[in-house]
Amino acid sequence: MADAQALAEMRLESVKPRPKVAVLGGGPAGLGAAWRLSTEGKAAVDLFEAGPRVGGNAASFEADGVMCDFGSHRLHPASDPKILADIKALLGDDLLLRPRHGRIRLKDSWIHFPLKPIDLATRLPTGFAASLFIDAATAKLRAPKPEIETFGSVLLGGLGRTMCESFYFPYMKKLWGLGPDDLAPTLARRRVSGSSLPKLLAKILRSLPGLKSETTGKFYYPRRGFGAISERLAAAAREAGANIRLNARVEGIEIADNRVRSIEIKDGAAIERVKVDAVWSTLPLTTLVRAAGDAAPESVRTAANAMRYRGMILVYLVLETDQYTEFDAHYFPELSIPISRLSEPKNYAASAEPEGLTVLCAELPSDPGDAYWPMDDDALGCALYAWLGAAGLPQSAKIKRAFTRRLPFAYPVYDRDFERRFATLDDWISGVEGLLTFGRQGLFAHDNTHHALAMAYAAADCLEAGVFDKTKWSRYREEFQTHVVED
Repeated sequence: MADAQALAEMRLESVKPRPKVAVLGGGPAGLGAAWRLSTEGKAAVDLFEAGPRVGGNAASFEADGVMCDFGSHRLHPASDPKILADIKALLGDDLLLRPRHGRIRLKDSWIHFPLKPIDLATRLPTGFAASLFIDAATAKLRAPKPEIETFGSVLLGGLGRTMCESFYFPYMKKLWGLGPDDLAPTLARRRVSGSSLPKLLAKILRSLPGLKSETTGKFYYPRRGFGAISERLAAAAREAGANIRLNARVEGIEIADNRVRSIEIKDGAAIERVKVDAVWSTLPLTTLVRAAGDAAPESVRTAANAMRYRGMILVYLVLETDQYTEFDAHYFPELSIPISRLSEPKNYAASAEPEGLTVLCAELPSDPGDAYWPMDDDALGCALYAWLGAAGLPQSAKIKRAFTRRLPFAYPVYDRDFERRFATLDDWISGVEGLLTFGRQGLFAHDNTHHALAMAYAAADCLEAGVFDKTKWSRYREEFQTHVVED
């Protein structure tokens, strides 16, 4: 009798409807979660993406026959083995293993990136190179002991004044729009993988023959642009039963009795209300709180409004030449050149097509309201060409055209007060039943694509039999704190 009752309960459990989960945002984190939830049969998934394509900032598009990304993107060999294996299975032979071949402009000299000992020894002025290493070796002894720890104090104590003032401080000022002492120390630990001399030397030594692995100094890149990863994830999620809707913007989230009830979606001119059991958001925290409206307490809305994201203008030049340079990326730390990085997409994919044309993508950190933001494409294209000349880069190729893309939420800004504000938001979100936030924008995290996918996999792992395990999620959140951006 007991066995029969247990069997009946198992059958009842097996036919229990799966929870209806709305995933907000079609970048790698959202797509990864939709795929895992659908593949494992844990939820009925509807994913809503406001844009016309999946991928978010990690999408790709075609321009004049060249596949372009929204800035420079790579899949790092440091990816979790499970995630890397899944991506390899999804892309097959279209996932290429490519050598890193970039350059950093330092003291009017170009040095290879990733750093190579021979370059540091031969390409930098002798006195400057000596100062770099002596300064770094004695940094802990010479650095002032600050009353309040900042990004600047962490790096000064780890790398010394020469490296900081010649590279990291101006570069970070350019990226974030804030000085080193206005940025949180967390940024140094999460964003700078070589934040001390031992860490920096370890990175350099790993490039030496006999010490490097098969993937040292290499990266994975899809043949048809970085966005192919998101496109294959989307296809796999659909095949597993997920419903992915494009051009569907989240206008509102209904929260009643401290539980998510429904969402409002704007699809064209129509507003549609969709009942859900859970909302898994990868949207910027500011957007999520705004969608919740008055359901979010005033203190939460105030904290959200104070959170800052750094914007980016991507300036593209279509040049009438097969190849601009042999390098995949150039980095510009000096403030006199406003762009932070220049990439040539054809070099990432080792593509010779189309003949006679290549595209450059320059990353210009800028926020809405800044002087560069309203400039038209031609003006920004001309400015970029002048900056390239100032850096000593070629100006011989004819420009076919210039165009731009603008990313208002490129990076979260870790100012000195962000952790207090984030804690306010995090506490409220964690207390709403059925509401989860993750991904770069959702957890206000500096990360790579493999980190975003790790969050997605972790979130899916926490849902079991329709119940989200918050204790397990807390343990995963502790792991996320150890993520360090791979340059």
